[in-house]
Amino acid sequence: MGGEPIFCLWSIMDLRALLETTLPGMGYEMVDLEIGNRGRMIRVFIDKPEGISIDDCTEVSNHLTRLFAVENVDYDRLEVSSPGMDRPLNGERDYVRFAGQRVRIKLRAPMEGRKIFSGVIGAVREGVVHLMVDEKPVEIRLGDVDKARLIPDFD
Repeated sequence: MGGEPIFCLWSIMDLRALLETTLPGMGYEMVDLEIGNRGRMIRVFIDKPEGISIDDCTEVSNHLTRLFAVENVDYDRLEVSSPGMDRPLNGERDYVRFAGQRVRIKLRAPMEGRKIFSGVIGAVREGVVHLMVDEKPVEIRLGDVDKARLIPDFD
């Protein structure tokens, strides 16, 4: 078998596109989408500038339940959640938004003998994020990033 699970007539890419067009109209950003349990569980991570409350999750869950019924998206379980304090960064827009904050970046391939860099996000220019890592500037092409997450500050 293998391959991407299909939700009735919906592929994961189609579902992502549906959510990316629906959620901004409600005032939310889709941070991430996870599909599990052989396509039977859908987990959507949302955010907005002032943060996410349980009421936001309830509102989005209710809306998506109705939307998925209309669009024939077949699933057993829907979860809507905040991305958390260690939210993933997806794309240049996120790096710009969180400039000045600490981040942990895992690269697809080693650079300077390492794959993981933790530092403070500086400028982002032409697809390159500038980090301060151990008081040294490091430039990382966004295309080389496998995963990136904010490092929560508990001070």
